[in-house]
Amino acid sequence: MARDAAERTYGNWRRPTSPGIGNLGLAGSIILLGGMIVAVLVMMFSLVAGLVVLLALGLALIPLLFKDRHGRNLLQRSLARFAWRRGRAAGQHIYRSGPLGTTAHGTFRLPGLAASSSVYEAEDSYGRPFGMIAMPSTGHYTAVFECGADGAALVDTDQVDTWVAYWGSWLASLAHEPSLVAASVSIETAPDPGTRLAREVDGQLKPGAPALAQEVLREVVATYPAGSALVNARVSVTYSAAPRPGAKRRDHEEMAREIGTRLPGLSSHLGMTGAGEARPMTAQQLAEMVRVAYDPTVQVLIEQSQATGGTGLTWKDAGPVAAQESWGHYVHDSAASITWGMSEAPRGEVLSSVLTGLLGPHRDIARKRVTLMYRPHDPATAARLVERDRRDARFKMGGTKPAARDTVAVAAAEQSAREEAKGAGLTRFAMLVTATVNSPEELPTAAAAIDVLAPPARVQLRRMYGSQAAAFAAALPIGIVLPDHLRVPQAIRDAS
Repeated sequence: MARDAAERTYGNWRRPTSPGIGNLGLAGSIILLGGMIVAVLVMMFSLVAGLVVLLALGLALIPLLFKDRHGRNLLQRSLARFAWRRGRAAGQHIYRSGPLGTTAHGTFRLPGLAASSSVYEAEDSYGRPFGMIAMPSTGHYTAVFECGADGAALVDTDQVDTWVAYWGSWLASLAHEPSLVAASVSIETAPDPGTRLAREVDGQLKPGAPALAQEVLREVVATYPAGSALVNARVSVTYSAAPRPGAKRRDHEEMAREIGTRLPGLSSHLGMTGAGEARPMTAQQLAEMVRVAYDPTVQVLIEQSQATGGTGLTWKDAGPVAAQESWGHYVHDSAASITWGMSEAPRGEVLSSVLTGLLGPHRDIARKRVTLMYRPHDPATAARLVERDRRDARFKMGGTKPAARDTVAVAAAEQSAREEAKGAGLTRFAMLVTATVNSPEELPTAAAAIDVLAPPARVQLRRMYGSQAAAFAAALPIGIVLPDHLRVPQAIRDAS
């Protein structure tokens, strides 16, 4: 179908590949070649022993050969199931906090990966207060912007293209940010309780106003929030306390000064991407955001408290009272959630509106959070990776009759190398989608809704089985960089 020539398309996302023989990655190919050499050496002394070695080699490679549609082999799935059962046997899937819980001093700390996190209050170079989330386990410090996104409704195509161009420029500039390790964008939709509208109307309503005008305004306050949605857009930036690998970590005061000098420039550039006014969130706002994520029923109470001077909520009391993780979902306080991860980006070319349906509110999902996570490469690493990716793509296309997909992969790798040589940035990205409902009985309906929303967005989603609690926390803009929390290094995972 022909499209208007003025519509700009986007694409050329590439998943990192590992050179190997057939479906075997680099690790599997090394095992195969090494096993063959051992088998040949053993056969020099005993034919039977050599055959046994070959049989053992074949059995060891079988789990690496069979991959599902998400690119995970049998070994990865088996290890995930084993780790889940081991953690469940140890009771790691159950969390209880508060005076009757297991947390220190009877507080309501965050569970799982964010259990050791803390928040410091600081000021940027504009004098704006901001909360800085510290992750001692990884040495990361995170600041979060709250954005008043304009939206694309009734906006010209040229303006949308300009926003996308500035967004790409903003992402590319992150590669030149010293010590920056990750960034994320979180779009959250939830029912609008109407408390802010009622507070605004009550503050502007005059006692001497005409009775008809007062009646109309009060009817608007009572009926307008019904069916309307509250959309929150947040951008987080995460910095490492170590200025370079192996260096001594800086303390929170040094990081507060460094991050405080960076935030004004980052926020001003975000304003040109369609994000609207980007203001750093304070420590209290961060605590309120996390508290509502784990217990959505407190949203009305928090908004009412904000109108009367603030909630006074602190980070150590922002976590859930109770949470329990299951293989395919996560129950936390008054709600239940399912989190999906993107296993494949859109193939081919897409329009800038490709994620509109996935990002928008849905009647079958009480709260929905879509988080895009970015990890930029520095220019030197980017140049090395695009060249390696090009070599790997050519290796996989070897043969007189290459597959069509391999041919397209080589062309995409060549284009990426050319764009990088001209100054474009290289950024790793992922997506997490969290659907939250009011009771576990509503989870099948929410899962069916996501299954309907994903195909138009041209993304392939995989439910995060066995790691729902970690994925739920990572989808929050609090600076959890998942690859840095893995026991098996990411490089080994990519080679399998």
